[in-house]
Order: sequence, then C-alpha cells, then structure tokens
Amino acid sequence: MSKRLRNSEVCADCSVSDPRWASVNRGVLVCDECCSVHRSLGRHSSQVRHLTHTPWPPTQLQMVQTLYNNGANSIWEHTLLDPASIMSGKRKANPQDKVHPNKAEFIRAKYQMLAFVHRMPCRDDDSCTAKDLSKQLHSSVRTGNLETCLRLLSLGAQANFFHPEKGNTPLHVAAKAGQVSQAELLTVYGADPGAPDTSGYTPIDYARQAGHHDLADRLVEIQYELTDRLAFYLCGRKPDHKNGEHFIIPQLADSSVDLSELAKAAKKKLQSLSNHLFEELAMDVYDEVDRRETDAVWLATQNHSTLVTETTVVPFLPVNPEYSSTRNQGRQKLARFNAHEFATLVIDILSDAKRRQLGNSVTSPRVDNVELILKSVGGCPVDDRQDNDQPDYDSVASDEDGDLDPASGKTDRAKSLDSDLSDSPVSVQEFQEVKNALALSEAKIQQLLKVNSNLSDELRHMQKKTTKQSSILDGDYDNTVNDAELEDSGAARRGRLRSSGWPGETGSMAELDDPEAESDGSLPSTEDVIRKTEQITKNIQELLRAAQENKHDSFVPCAERIHVAVSEMAALFPKKPRSDTVRGALRLLTSSAQRLQSECRKAAPMPESGPGQSLGPDMQLVTQQVIQCAYDIAKAAKQLVTITTKENNN
Repeated sequence: MSKRLRNSEVCADCSVSDPRWASVNRGVLVCDECCSVHRSLGRHSSQVRHLTHTPWPPTQLQMVQTLYNNGANSIWEHTLLDPASIMSGKRKANPQDKVHPNKAEFIRAKYQMLAFVHRMPCRDDDSCTAKDLSKQLHSSVRTGNLETCLRLLSLGAQANFFHPEKGNTPLHVAAKAGQVSQAELLTVYGADPGAPDTSGYTPIDYARQAGHHDLADRLVEIQYELTDRLAFYLCGRKPDHKNGEHFIIPQLADSSVDLSELAKAAKKKLQSLSNHLFEELAMDVYDEVDRRETDAVWLATQNHSTLVTETTVVPFLPVNPEYSSTRNQGRQKLARFNAHEFATLVIDILSDAKRRQLGNSVTSPRVDNVELILKSVGGCPVDDRQDNDQPDYDSVASDEDGDLDPASGKTDRAKSLDSDLSDSPVSVQEFQEVKNALALSEAKIQQLLKVNSNLSDELRHMQKKTTKQSSILDGDYDNTVNDAELEDSGAARRGRLRSSGWPGETGSMAELDDPEAESDGSLPSTEDVIRKTEQITKNIQELLRAAQENKHDSFVPCAERIHVAVSEMAALFPKKPRSDTVRGALRLLTSSAQRLQSECRKAAPMPESGPGQSLGPDMQLVTQQVIQCAYDIAKAAKQLVTITTKENNN
C-alpha cells in the first residue's frame, strides 16, 4: 500500500499543500510547521507519524486515510464551518500566519481545548452523558462509519467501556464484525485487545471465532505494541507473534562486563515495583522512544540549514496534565539519558516485562520510588551535561495547576538545576522552579549573552561573525536515537551499541576516568577554543549538506576532517582536567567523533550483492545516525566554549 494519500491533500490546520505528517488519533494530515506544534502538545493530544519515513501498520494507515477522506477534520473544526464564526472573528490559521503565536494558538485551541468541537445541547431526553455516548459507540463500531465513532470519542465516549447488559466492550463488537479500521481507531484511543468479556473471551478470541484471522493477528500485535516498539528501537526487528515469539530482549555489546553494585541495585528496584508503577514507567519510556524516533525522522527530512529555528525543538516529553507532578518530572528526566543509558533502561524494562508476563515473582521489598530507578538504572548515573544557564526541564504543572504550554516559552524563569540528578531525592518544589527549556534558539543566544555579561568584545565579535556557520550550536540537542551498536542474539545489526565507542573504554580520552591521576585546572584561551569550534562547525555544515543532498560518498571524507578538528580541539585542553564538566564534554566530543567515523564508513560504496550476500546498509538509518553524531559533537563543542568563557572571565 502506498504511504502517500493524494497529491491534492492540504494541511488540516493551515491549508498548506502536500502535508507530510499525520495525526493518528485525530485522523488528519498536517504540514511540517503545524506538526512541530502538534509534537509540543504531547502524544496524549496528538500522535504524529511521518507518512513516508515512519513504518506504518497498513491497517492503521488505511484507518487514517479513511478518516481524512471522510472529513474527520470537520469534527475538530465544526463551529468554524458556521458562517457566524466569521462574524465573531473566529478563523483557522492560513499558510501566511507565523507559527508562533498564530498557528500554535489555533492548534492548541483546536486539539487541546477542543474549542471548535460541536457540543450537543443536553435536554432531559438527550443522551449526552459519557455512559450514553459510550453505549452509542458500542453500537456504532459494528458498522464501517469511522467518522461517527471518532465524533463520539471526541465527545467523551470511552474506548474501553464495558457494556453492563451486553457484557463486553466496543472492541469485542468490532472484532466480531471484522471491522478492522474500527478496531484500529479504538486501540489508538486505548482499547485493550486482552480485555475479557463476562465469559472470559477477549477481542482476539472473538475475531478468531468469527474467522477474521488477520484481524486477530493484528490485535495480538497491538497487545504487544509497547514491548515490540522498544525492541525495534534497539535492534531493528520485532517478535514473530504468529509462531509464539512475543518478546525480543537485545543485549548490550558490553554486557560481559560485571554489573556494578549500583546497576544491581537499580535492577532490584525495577523488579520490585508494583505492576501499576512498572506499567507507568514502561509507558513513559515508550513515549520517550516515540519522541526520539520522531526527532530522528525530523532531522532526516528537514532542511538542515534551518534546523535550529523556532519550529523544531521538542527537547523532552511535554507535560500531561492528567499525570501527577512526580510522574511528569520523571518523564522529563528521560530526555537526559544518553543513548547507552537509555538503551540499558529499555533492555531492563523488556526483561522485566517478560518476567512479569510469565508470572515469575521476586522476593525483594516493594519500592515505589521510580525517581531512584531513573537515576541509577543500569549503573549509568545520568550525567548533567547541560549548561547551568540552559537547563533541560520545563516547569512542571502540579496536580492543581492547569494546562501548561511547553512551546510558548512564556513560563517564568527560575533557578537552575545543578543538583537535579544527585543521589538525594528531589522534592516537587525544586522541580516546579525549573526553567522552561523550550526557548527559541535566538532567545537562547540572548540569554547566554546576558548571563555571561563579562564576555570580551572579541568573543562577541566572533559569535556574530560565525552566526550562520555555527547556528547548529545555538540549540540544545538530546540523544534522540540509539546512536551506537546493539548486539541482538550475537548477530551484527545496524544501530547497535559498541563497547569500543563509549567513553573511558578506549580512545584518547580513557585517562580522564582515572581518579588517581594528577589533574590540571588550566584551560585554553577562549579565542583558541572558538577558533577550533569554527573549524568543527564548518566541517559539520559540509557533512549536513552532503546528508541533505544524499551524497553518501562524501560522508567519510567529511567525518575524517571533523575527527581531525575534534582532535585538535581536544589537544587544547589538559589531558587530565580537574573539572568534571570539562571531562564530560571532552568525552562526548571525542566519543561522538569516533562514532561518527564508524557510522560514515557504513555509507561507503559496497560491491554489488550477489546470491547469498547480505544487502547494503539502510541508508536512511545511517544518515539519521550520522546527523545525530554531528549534533552531539556540536553540543559538546558549545559546552566547551561556554565553560572556557566562564572560567577565563572569572
């Protein structure tokens, strides 16, 4: 099935032609700019997928296509279709509007506040309670009228509603009737394929009994969607559910290394979580995987010369007002994990999900503090690599607070988060004072200049001179994809974590991890560091242009030049810096340059494949990894510029 719908499609929010993204739960297509706002709302408001660069289950894509072609957008813009809305000044965004505030405010009103959804007037004889709406949904899913069911869901009908008289859920009805698209829509809204009816039969059983075996197989996939998505993120394949394989547990390439006491303690804490807390943590990690993968698709499809504009930055999971403050804080902390740390957490969750599914018990005491797990999972305490002036966290809404706009940048500035990942517990008050990290890149430059008011005139001149070349350094980027190599069942696969690619194991920076080594506190001059950063940035821009133009044969030469520039920059610093922050930035700089070389070599031309020979690499995945490594290098270089500037002006 083609992943493109029709060439005449327009964005549902601003009417730009040829939209490239879909909101799965809203049944609409959106353009790049509007998609950036959708992403800032969070998956609880809009679940976005790229039409061509994201793997789609065919039946889910068919569901979105049917909804869009049948006018699902009119559900979300019902009152705007009334001519009276024009007289009142209400209108939808248009292509000429700015993203912020025009398009952003319209999209938030449309999908977050449901300001334009038709509200039926309730009289004594009307059926407009959630229970009555859910009963209508229960009856409607046996038909193919998707937009009616979406309208009922938008008004408050519950996808998991258990009908007291019928003794089953809407998904049971859709499965028995063989309504594949209805089943897809219900599961997008949270319907459980494993929910039993009064006789203990699940929707999967209903589908099989009615002879809808393809639908039954799809419902099994949906039942394991969370663990399948996590496994695919790490090793690029999913279990074969038809043959009874329901879990894949990848292994880190350095798994032979003995676990530290911290890692063992973290695993015990994870295993001893209650099922409810474990499910919450697993769902939050799933959302973070979605954020990172969507970021990777974004990086691969956008014009890289404008990547740091106001429309692109979603550095951590947006606040979900239905969750507690503690949970929202834990979700935001996931963005601070680098690729290795996050892969370790994902593998631990997959392993424990399988254990819980098989019914194995543990004897360790019950632990409900998920924050401790996020700090110490896998023996990889999270490294605070952000500048004190630019922390990663958004201000988190408390249980009593209303909705929070994570993209507007209008929340109050608060104190920095120097100790947010220390070993001691962090209070809710401390997190509520965290700054908003979603400021536009231009605003971040201005903020940095304000904090560093004592910067020399020469530094200011250099920064202005190289604005275009070093624009990649203006924003904070997180590790959004699994950017190293993972080992799955002993087979070499793309996207795996390499033991040789991590700081402190091999390479020129290994001695930085020696606590007994003599340290040197002297740092190079700011001018020297800026000069080397310019060289790195120029080479990165060449690499990004090659990636944008699909000139894969240019990857290796660009990577070599970047590696040389990185080595020259690292040579400016002491071999054994006294500052932990400097050591961390240097590790990120050099290890990212090493990983970049490795990823670029995968793009080198290969001899034509013959019978029995393996196919070439997935160039889309390789390009994503190359881009991510380049951003990690730029991020580390920016940190070193900031550090030396502060130190030399003190």
